[in-house]
Amino acid sequence: MSMLTPPGMGGKYRVTGAAYPRMSRPRRRRRIVLTALGAVLGLALLGYGTLQLMDVFRGGSGGKRHAAGKDCATAAPAKPKAGGAAAAAANASAPPAVTLPEPGQITVNVYNATPRAGLAKAVGDELKKRGFTIGKVGNAPADFDKKVPGTGILLGSPTTDKGAYSVLGTQIEGDTQQTDTREGADIDLILGDAFKELSPKETADRELAVLAHPQPAPAKTC
Repeated sequence: MSMLTPPGMGGKYRVTGAAYPRMSRPRRRRRIVLTALGAVLGLALLGYGTLQLMDVFRGGSGGKRHAAGKDCATAAPAKPKAGGAAAAAANASAPPAVTLPEPGQITVNVYNATPRAGLAKAVGDELKKRGFTIGKVGNAPADFDKKVPGTGILLGSPTTDKGAYSVLGTQIEGDTQQTDTREGADIDLILGDAFKELSPKETADRELAVLAHPQPAPAKTC
């Protein structure tokens, strides 16, 4: 009989060997730990969902990102009310008006580089009605005749006022600018194959107004 066998017990109840039987640990503590972890996780998910709902109701889903380093929404500048300090501040922050030459101060030579007869004269007459001073009118020089696939070329001196190019450029869409060795301030308008007609006067006037009174860039707000 083994020393592990209690007195009076034998047969199939006899314990043999030198190893003690293992007793399993109670599982109650493990169940409590798992229950606590589940509760903490559930509270965390509930809190996150609540924050998301609050952000939606505050307008947080409208594309604004408030964290540092993120993009901000671009908002158009607010229109100030007439009079008062707000109007004065807005006027102070607005870009200054640009001084442009008057059409009458710009001498335009109109040349026809297309096969269309009478085009230069027709365009020159219309520009004259719009206030420009018209110089030479006729066929384009050999360097340009039948060699301008686009709408037209504005050709002038390197010292020609850039504002003059801008003012004349409002009258024709898709023009390009070039310079030559001339010394005068006149500008050649060389009409190309893609030219159809001058821009409508209303459109040209609107473009002139934008050039003279540029608008401030939209402000970024976070």
